Amino acid sequence: MMPAFRRLTPLLGLLTALVLLQGCSLSRAQIRKADQVIAVTQPKASDCHHANHCATPSPLLAEARQADAESTPRHPVHYVTLLESGRAALAARVNLIRAARHSIDVQTYIWQQDDVGNLMLDELVRAAKRGVKVHILADQLFSFQSTELLARLARTHANFQVRLYNPTFHAAETPPLEFAAGVLCCFYKFNQRMHNKLVLVDNTIGITGGRNYQDRYFGWDPQFDYRDRDVMVGGPAARDMAKSFNRFWHHKRATPLTHLRDVNHLLRKEGRDAPGWQTPDWEDPARVARLRTDAENPAWIGSHLLKHTLKVGKVEFFADLPAKTDDPDRRQALALTDHIMHLVASAKHQIVLQTPYLVLSDKARKIFTHLHKRAHPPQVIVSTNSLASTDAFAVYAMSYKHRKRYLKDYGFNIFELKPHPEHSAAGSEQDLAVVADKALEQSVGGHDTEQAGASGEGQLPHSFGSGSGSGSRGRRNRPVPLITKGVRTGLHAKSIVVDGEFAMVGSHNFDPRSDHYNTESGVIVFDRRFAQQVRHEILVDTRPDNAWVIAKRQSKVPLLTDINKVISTVSEHLPLFDFWPFRYATSYDLDPGCPPLMRTDPQFFKCYHAVGDFPEVNLPFKAIYTRLITAFGVGMSGIL
Repeated sequence: MMPAFRRLTPLLGLLTALVLLQGCSLSRAQIRKADQVIAVTQPKASDCHHANHCATPSPLLAEARQADAESTPRHPVHYVTLLESGRAALAARVNLIRAARHSIDVQTYIWQQDDVGNLMLDELVRAAKRGVKVHILADQLFSFQSTELLARLARTHANFQVRLYNPTFHAAETPPLEFAAGVLCCFYKFNQRMHNKLVLVDNTIGITGGRNYQDRYFGWDPQFDYRDRDVMVGGPAARDMAKSFNRFWHHKRATPLTHLRDVNHLLRKEGRDAPGWQTPDWEDPARVARLRTDAENPAWIGSHLLKHTLKVGKVEFFADLPAKTDDPDRRQALALTDHIMHLVASAKHQIVLQTPYLVLSDKARKIFTHLHKRAHPPQVIVSTNSLASTDAFAVYAMSYKHRKRYLKDYGFNIFELKPHPEHSAAGSEQDLAVVADKALEQSVGGHDTEQAGASGEGQLPHSFGSGSGSGSRGRRNRPVPLITKGVRTGLHAKSIVVDGEFAMVGSHNFDPRSDHYNTESGVIVFDRRFAQQVRHEILVDTRPDNAWVIAKRQSKVPLLTDINKVISTVSEHLPLFDFWPFRYATSYDLDPGCPPLMRTDPQFFKCYHAVGDFPEVNLPFKAIYTRLITAFGVGMSGIL
């Protein structure tokens, strides 16, 4: 009995903690006392007495105001800037924060206490002290993992407010025991997160996309950085951004700091004596100083941001309603998800998709199946992570499981990012664009199609991947070890281009989690020039020096190959026990001296060589780990 009891002790402890935590909400008296502490200690005076609150002139904000002035209800005008560079994306934020005259609203999924996170906080605090109303809404699970920091922020200034979305057990911090308890007791609520990203200044100009506030999203991490993407929009669409932010800010799950158990307790304990915000100690002071100099330099802003800005007409900002997290089946709450699906279904010639996680929802699978059954199916190009580049091992395993389906049933052309891509290499992009466009013409004309395998399924178009930033879980997720050295790059950008006519950039990963659990946001720009900008950037990530091609294995022994196809097809469709090691597809790399080719080109195998299912990965038993998840993880695709 004693050994059995000892084994049950951790579970009993967890269940006890679960029961206690569920009943640990604060009383009105406790909240009132913490509010009183803040009211007494929080500065209210402004550092500036000018009408514009000492705002720094900004050509970015000036263009946005000009767009508003030129717009009419029937003919809106917007200025849009694609933010590919992390340096430019961060400098744009700092520039706009310093230019704000009235309000700054920030919404994010992750906010870490590194140089990027602290720089943003420091700039926002300075804005609040000169008289600008600052609102920060961050998802609780991976943001501000310090009660002491939040207590300081609560005291910072009357103009500075922070709320955490969907806190676990009414607290700011979630230790491992409470994390496990949240999964056990309240999994549905615990699993629903606010994945939106937005910076909005004066309800006039906003930035949205994939970036959270952590060094790796802006190229400042010494070990692992993300390839990510934002878009800055000035004009009438900013008012829709403001409406969306206000819906979330006033939602019942947006919790003020004094309503959080741990922050409330610390505020009441410290009373009037604790400090407010203090200037951070930077990990790299020189780098922070350079960024701040760039952000206030008109010449730098002109060459790195204004030079790439487009004046366009129609821009739509879409965001799921916060009600999506209460009832994911409410169609009116799925604004962004439904709109994306409609856009994909409308494609006639080409879909260029970039996502860190190639795990499709049921709705997306139906749409791509329908598209591929057309007489002339659109070319579908997918840029995504390899096992070597991702920090989401389990999600990659689910993508790996369905490679055959992606290639044969949907006609995908998949390119998996290498962990050390050579984005600076020149010349290949134009070559790939020409190859892709020729392939598109051939497939529309009905030529050069690939015959289906032994399963008797339909034909694939003769096409080639081309184009013209949860997501990370902060430090909780670790990428697999590599054979090669150097700073690793992982893909985090989420974008889609349809027929080269319009493009969406946002937070939506085009996966079950984004469809059903997370709330998401993004902008759709109906302008061919902008669509070609996004298409080009995705194409860069599919070049041979940046990505491996996923293609079917080369047939060597016909009879054994046919038997393997049958067994692997059966195994892939099993909900459990998908252990068959010889998969339909694998990774290929281009041989030196060869031109880029389509995976269906008759010369493909003469110019490309197989590099294995998990190239550059140095993980013992990596195939076993990955296949364990492919065998047993299918039911978790929406959670992962």
